[in-house]
Amino acid sequence: MVTFFISVTLLIGGYFLYGKLIERIFGIQVDRTTPAYGHTDGVDYVPMSWGRIFLIQFLNIAGLGPIFGAIMGAVYGPAAFLWIVLGSIFGGAVHDYLSGMLSVRNRGMSLPEIIGKYMGVGFKQFMRGFTILLMILVGTVFVAGPAKLLADMTSGYPGFTVWCVIIFMYYILATLLPVDKIIGKIYPVFGFAMLFMAVGIGAALVWNGSPIPEAIPANLHNMNPDPEKFPIFPMLFISIACGAISGFHATQSPLMARCLKNEREGRRVFYGAMIAEAIVALIWAAAAMSFFDSVGGLQEFLKDNENSAAVVVDRIAHSWLDTFGGMLAIIGVIAAPITSGDTAFRSARLMVSDFINYSQKEMNHRVIVAAPLFIAALALLQADFDVIWRYFAWSNQTLATATLWTITVYLAREKKLYWLTLLPALFMTMVISTYIVVAPEMLNLPVNIGYPVGAACTVAAWAVFVWRQVKANKKK
Repeated sequence: MVTFFISVTLLIGGYFLYGKLIERIFGIQVDRTTPAYGHTDGVDYVPMSWGRIFLIQFLNIAGLGPIFGAIMGAVYGPAAFLWIVLGSIFGGAVHDYLSGMLSVRNRGMSLPEIIGKYMGVGFKQFMRGFTILLMILVGTVFVAGPAKLLADMTSGYPGFTVWCVIIFMYYILATLLPVDKIIGKIYPVFGFAMLFMAVGIGAALVWNGSPIPEAIPANLHNMNPDPEKFPIFPMLFISIACGAISGFHATQSPLMARCLKNEREGRRVFYGAMIAEAIVALIWAAAAMSFFDSVGGLQEFLKDNENSAAVVVDRIAHSWLDTFGGMLAIIGVIAAPITSGDTAFRSARLMVSDFINYSQKEMNHRVIVAAPLFIAALALLQADFDVIWRYFAWSNQTLATATLWTITVYLAREKKLYWLTLLPALFMTMVISTYIVVAPEMLNLPVNIGYPVGAACTVAAWAVFVWRQVKANKKK
């Protein structure tokens, strides 16, 4: 349990120390008018308190990621702890904070527009389509997943299709109504409930003295039962996304960037929400490794239950937290993904409206933009859920990599310490390029091919960055 306590301490310390450093490097301006006041429209630009925004941001970025991703990542062993801690402090929280603050500095601009501003028009056009597609994938995944769980819980009545319709109706309302009408009211409640559930599981871990494996050298090998098919690099770094670094987060930050009252609140909301999510992921990874007595016990349980992380959550919550825990498990497994799905569609609406410069103050304008997004999601619901999820995971980390490169270019242009994001950008470039080569759902080639290809792609990306810097300096 020593590793667990050290990990929690490092995450909290990372917020106060490294988060403060990143804030100082960015250079907040407390007297600067934020988009919430400069562009107030009563729909998307609505000033709200930082505490409410923090809980909304936390629930927006969390969904099932820090629970399901952490459980599936725990199959690889205690190496998961290292990725959650180091990935969050030096990668994910920095990624979330700087992407959010760049949106604050650019009138609440959506992520594709921010990327285009610093990476060029051609890349912006590509990222517009890529990011909107990712949002539709997220929305689709978070319709199908909760609908299936609800259908199972109600013994097939009213059934999967009816639950999909119900969830879609909610999504339509949450996407079209002003941000403070539904999201601003119920998200803080669900966000608090999800945090409370994680704290309860964490307390049970300590109270029960659960045998959490330590992150010592002897345990830092790949514990996956099929290590040849699932090498720890890059598979672990794709499996645990939201608990360490996730591109989806950067699509959600502009939603709250349009509601932030003061730039000093940015670190609490953006960096802080990521650290909170990492703590949730850490707790669930530790619970999954210890509840079944060992990593091997977790693997056997997953094998016997069709690799369903939802069953793991249900078993742990009911066992450690009794009836109340079961209720919280329902919130965590069903409400959390639904609340990420609706903001995915809302983000997509804002991305499209930014792209075509189409005001969203009028309801009929919002309907015109949102309707094609929901039609596309309905079409995707006919595809295989597992296939959608696998490609969502890769797309998510690809977007995180693109965002890190954008932030690095911004910092270099402003003559700030860009290497603080350059290193995570290089690392994630290696992750996603290697994944394309070795993952079973991708090219499925051996690692002795994947690693050199990944390294070559990473060096090439670094070379392009250096070339662009040299070119930019010559123009000055």
